[in-house]
Amino acid sequence: MTKTQSRRSVSDYLSTLPTEPETDLSIDLISLETSQPRRYFDPEKLEQLADSIRKFGIIEPLLVRQKGSSYFLVAGERRYRAAKMADLKTVPVVVRELSDEEALAVALVENLVREDLNPVEETEGILCLLALELQISVEEVKSLLYRLDNEQKGKATNNVIGSDQQAQIKSIFEGLGQSWQSFVNNRLPLLKLPNHILEQIRKGTIAYTKAKAISTLKNEDQEKTLLDEAIAQGLSLTEIKQQIKILKEQQINEDISIQGRGLNNAEEAEVLFKQQVNKTYILLKKAKPLRNTRQQKKLLRLLSEIETLLTNTEISKGKGTEK
Repeated sequence: MTKTQSRRSVSDYLSTLPTEPETDLSIDLISLETSQPRRYFDPEKLEQLADSIRKFGIIEPLLVRQKGSSYFLVAGERRYRAAKMADLKTVPVVVRELSDEEALAVALVENLVREDLNPVEETEGILCLLALELQISVEEVKSLLYRLDNEQKGKATNNVIGSDQQAQIKSIFEGLGQSWQSFVNNRLPLLKLPNHILEQIRKGTIAYTKAKAISTLKNEDQEKTLLDEAIAQGLSLTEIKQQIKILKEQQINEDISIQGRGLNNAEEAEVLFKQQVNKTYILLKKAKPLRNTRQQKKLLRLLSEIETLLTNTEISKGKGTEK
């Protein structure tokens, strides 16, 4: 049997979730695996689930595996935690023989398909599942996905990635009902956000679209202040973008003011000048023709004035050198 033929898909792992008759097991005999993929549980939602369990019990059994005389949870951590909160002495379980790799794969799939994960946990879970499937590290998975994306966009030579690996990647995303291109462009960048922002996304206190917008602020104090305000006041994405625009304009004005105060210091003035030029250059590189004709004409006029100013400056320097 070839490696491709022996490969297990997401649907294969889904078929291994609890289906056979269950048994009751003392909850004190169940321990959590150290590699459980989920890290954050909303206390309020857990309490709601615990109330439901007190009234109706656990409808779907937990999946556990036995190692020696101990039992370890494979799938159903949210139900397990809620059952403990509800003071249940026993819980319905399915005991299954699984290897470490199989147990982690089932836990990942169960969380990704059946649980309400936050975007960060979902992104990390998919990366771990891909790493298991491809037998490479998570960092190698990220690199592979970016290369595949560049290949699809014509930014890299074709066939950089083997057809087997492409098939494996597409199979997992299809099994999860997701697009791998959307994952690369919208979810992978999340993991580059500052840790304090990621923590808020994990807790569900702010949507990742809002968090990504806030992270564009380069001033750390402004970023943290706006993050706190967005969470406390429940600001919409539009309101956040408006605040970002105001803050960025304030920062530019402050930079200009500092430049004005430091003109006597030639070195400082040169550094600040280069910083401003770099900022403007980056914006110009990303810029597209403006739909507003009036704004487009204003931008072209300003660029022309800058060109004239710099040209005249160079001419003056040349004349000074000749003298």
